[in-house]
Amino acid sequence: MVPRLLLSIAVFAFLSLEGCFHNGPQHAFVDSVPPSAAHTTKVLAVYEPWFGHPQHIDVGYSSQDPVTIKKQIEQAKRESISGFVVDWYGDREPFIDKSYALIQSIAAETNFNVAMMYDETDQDTAEATDDALTAFDDFREKYLGSGARGSKAYLTYQGRPVIFIFPKGRQTDWNRVRAEINKWNPSPLLIYEYGSSPYASAFDGFYAWINPGKKGWSADGANWGEDYLQDFYQTMRTKYPDKIAIGAAWPGFDDRNASWGLKRYISRRCGATLKDTMSIASENPEPFLVIATWNDYEEGTAIERAAKCDSAERASTASK
Repeated sequence: MVPRLLLSIAVFAFLSLEGCFHNGPQHAFVDSVPPSAAHTTKVLAVYEPWFGHPQHIDVGYSSQDPVTIKKQIEQAKRESISGFVVDWYGDREPFIDKSYALIQSIAAETNFNVAMMYDETDQDTAEATDDALTAFDDFREKYLGSGARGSKAYLTYQGRPVIFIFPKGRQTDWNRVRAEINKWNPSPLLIYEYGSSPYASAFDGFYAWINPGKKGWSADGANWGEDYLQDFYQTMRTKYPDKIAIGAAWPGFDDRNASWGLKRYISRRCGATLKDTMSIASENPEPFLVIATWNDYEEGTAIERAAKCDSAERASTASK
């Protein structure tokens, strides 16, 4: 049975894709969920706070516009999203830090959660570790302390703040970082991207992320990650039963037009990719589910706005 809380996001994105409306099926889809269906999973969405900066594309708004942020939060709440996981780089990206401060402050005013996703530097081990230590101390002082503006909005689990880590250079000595943040009261929960790591013992959990699965990226974007997600949930149950598993769902992926792109593509399949990744999550309920993403237009994962369903996606979906 698909829980209503998890279902609402899938229904929203599935039906809002332009050209994907069909009379009848969508109503049956919604009506298949009984009123009694419920679950305690909190749905979060990754939020990119860099729009308005000249290094990023123009999406029609600034991530530092309070009116825009309030509207985004209200829209997210209507779709059963209870918080944003916001990318953050410490003092490496002052623009993003300013955006984060504003988002957390507004979240606190609107009964919404926010969590930080620390983007690891790609420097060597010593520099990467020092950067993380400095960044975490700064973040604690500015955003987690009782006197920090908007601190009541920060996402916690069992009384501890939740910090996501997005690996890049993979050079950080997380054992050192763990030893230092264990001195915090309360110490934060570190959630790392799912995959092999020599520092698994330093993390409190792992989150799934956009992945095409064992067959890899394909030109037609048909590999949407089913086997990857099944492996994630199974491995978390068998190998890491004592750690927090945070599931993920995504509408697609496309970095072919990004300046840093590697021609990676997962087709939206006219809404079916988000629907299917959500369905797997509903079969494997965890404390949190992360939608990747709310507004990453540069990599084609945004659910904030309607997206057109092209002829290739229509054909792919119709053939399934």
